[in-house]
Amino acid sequence: MPTYSYPVFPPHHGYMSESIQRKYISAAIAQKVLPRDGHRMAQIISLVASNDGGKPIQFWQLYSVLGPQRIQAILKNFYSRVFEDEDWFRAVFARVGNVDHHIRTQSSMWIDVMGGGHAYHGAEFRLNFHHTHNALQVMNDQGAARWVKLMVDALDASGAHMTDDPRVRPAINTFLSFFFDKYADDFNFSKVRAFGEVNPPVLRKINFMNMTTQAIEALSEQDLREALTGRGVDVSDYTSKQSLVNKALQL
Repeated sequence: MPTYSYPVFPPHHGYMSESIQRKYISAAIAQKVLPRDGHRMAQIISLVASNDGGKPIQFWQLYSVLGPQRIQAILKNFYSRVFEDEDWFRAVFARVGNVDHHIRTQSSMWIDVMGGGHAYHGAEFRLNFHHTHNALQVMNDQGAARWVKLMVDALDASGAHMTDDPRVRPAINTFLSFFFDKYADDFNFSKVRAFGEVNPPVLRKINFMNMTTQAIEALSEQDLREALTGRGVDVSDYTSKQSLVNKALQL
């Protein structure tokens, strides 16, 4: 498994990063993508991507890997496609500003959420205002599908800006999926899972060898299943808590 030397770019919390981090972690815990104590795990809440290539990059850690220029390059590719697209779609963006304006403002939002410090003034109020007023005409099934298509095309064409760390693209996909689901709920359009591979679940690591029999027995069935799965055990054949305990005691 490759190792890295992050941060390449020193990160800082911005206007949105802490709030979005908390919201994502809460949602990911509910979806069992992150463990129940994810909001206390250093590898998750840190703004610096893990140097262990086996651990996913959380999207608020992306700035520590990419820095501002790579993020801007990805969005330049995207908005170049937007401003070359069909009139019904392009016109909504053109009314707000030219292509450089959109690259600047969207880059500042990405940078802020991804750990690049105070870049997006107005934070979530500004973001919500933009989608409710400036972009309302494309906040529907047709507009969302077109936006996703152009973004996926831009991401596919921007591999050179994502470094050689294969965890970067899934982290960006996770970021986009989280915001897309929020907008789908807010504006009542269909959720489209088309960005590609997202971050794998982070399972709680429990070292059974350092635990007494009583401590293992005190774990919940869910904790046992997650811990055993994290150690590569197929738990589908273990149908009771006692069978899980017995397996844990064998490790």
